[in-house]
Amino acid sequence: MEASLDFTSSSLQAVDSRRLGRRWIELSLTWFRSWLYSTLLTMQKRSIQRGRPTGTTTYEAEPAIAFGAAVREERMNQAISQEALAHLAGIERSHMGKIERGEHVPTLPLILKIARALKCSSAHLMALTEDKLASPNSSD
Repeated sequence: MEASLDFTSSSLQAVDSRRLGRRWIELSLTWFRSWLYSTLLTMQKRSIQRGRPTGTTTYEAEPAIAFGAAVREERMNQAISQEALAHLAGIERSHMGKIERGEHVPTLPLILKIARALKCSSAHLMALTEDKLASPNSSD
């Protein structure tokens, strides 16, 4: 008894397309599994580290404190509240407080906004800052 094998081109194409289809599905599932695994790895919980380590700064504190004192002095001379000055400058009151305490160094655009809100020049604020840096013992 002889089994005859009849392979026509259409049957070979059908077998080939089924094999390719399975292979494509296997490759897709493999990619999905590796993508899912890498996504899960990146989603692992990490320890939370907020802010800088205690005692470190990324700016020079002395000029920041002097500028803040100059802003506070000018604000007090004009009898403007910190909240009103912050509103006039277009910033948050808490941010203004950080600037006045020397905890934050404002950018140039922010210095210009503060000077405009105080109705003085930024050069005037810088001169007051330089005076405070030159005589750090004065408690204005």
